[in-house]
Amino acid sequence: MAESTHAVEVRLALSRGAFRLDVDLQLPATGTTVVFGPSGCGKSTLLRAIAGLEPGARGRIRVAGTTWLDDAHALPAHRRAVGVVFQHAALLPHLSVDGNLRYGWRRSGAAADLLATWIERLDLGPLLGRRPEALSGGERQRVALARALVTAPRLLLLDEPLSALDADRRADILPYLEAVRREAGIPVLHVTHAIEEVARLADHLVLLDDGRALASGPALALLNRHDLPTALREDAGVVLDAVVEARDGHGLLDLRTAAGTLQAHGAAHDPGTPLRVRIQARDVSIALHRHDDTSVLNLLPVVLVGLEPLPGGQVLVRLSAQGFPLLARVSRRSVERLGLHEGQSAWAQVKAVAVLL
Repeated sequence: MAESTHAVEVRLALSRGAFRLDVDLQLPATGTTVVFGPSGCGKSTLLRAIAGLEPGARGRIRVAGTTWLDDAHALPAHRRAVGVVFQHAALLPHLSVDGNLRYGWRRSGAAADLLATWIERLDLGPLLGRRPEALSGGERQRVALARALVTAPRLLLLDEPLSALDADRRADILPYLEAVRREAGIPVLHVTHAIEEVARLADHLVLLDDGRALASGPALALLNRHDLPTALREDAGVVLDAVVEARDGHGLLDLRTAAGTLQAHGAAHDPGTPLRVRIQARDVSIALHRHDDTSVLNLLPVVLVGLEPLPGGQVLVRLSAQGFPLLARVSRRSVERLGLHEGQSAWAQVKAVAVLL
């Protein structure tokens, strides 16, 4: 493919005991590519190999027209224009936040305004005089993120940067990662096993399992495919692009989506703001008729397009809402009681509090 379309070419083979990493990927020039898969599937090994930290890696790595690895040579890690953020920030303990940022920035020779830009974008001004031990886990990761960005990397690698944080701290830092996705202007590779990070951050998605890429492509297209392992997870669901139409005084948003208008609870957003929403299959119920005498606010006309038995007496029901795929996870008894079958018209019911932003 043309280099202007795909700026990151990764063909890698690496063996370690019984495990073998073997991937061939063409990744976009901008936005965030999320590498998603179970623990032990090779996600972190892939990022370490790209960064030049796996000397046994063989193949080809080419970033923005520069070859980092091929059959003839391997560019050492310190000469690869890459920024890396690991699970733990690993800040220099004897330096302040300002000192940590300036240490890498000076060595990189990056432009002066880059330092000020990321201090502002990541809200680090109030933290500049503090030492790492005086920071929360989320604050340390924001500093580590800025430290990587102020060196003007051609590629940013994030190796499960939120995995060591609790749920509240993860929620705090996700908006900053979204800002990096929008504003960094470089490709970002983000490794995670958390589906909520995929839904919020991914422009492109790589599904990795046992060292091999099961699929690679636009994130929403892969997340909403029913033939991939993500559809069988306990937290399986769909992700939709949405636009805020209105918000009432109780925090309820009216959202325009391809599946229809949805209502969801969320932070204040101006009309016209684009968002992503995730609806888990376990939060979708099915009714044969529309019911208005219910607390459920989201009632979508659907057509059943498939029923797939699951372990434990459950059934995964594939639905089409105005042509957009939805999933529902229901019991076998419910399927039999309602006489659900392929091609049937019905109503999908989703509580507003179950629509995840």
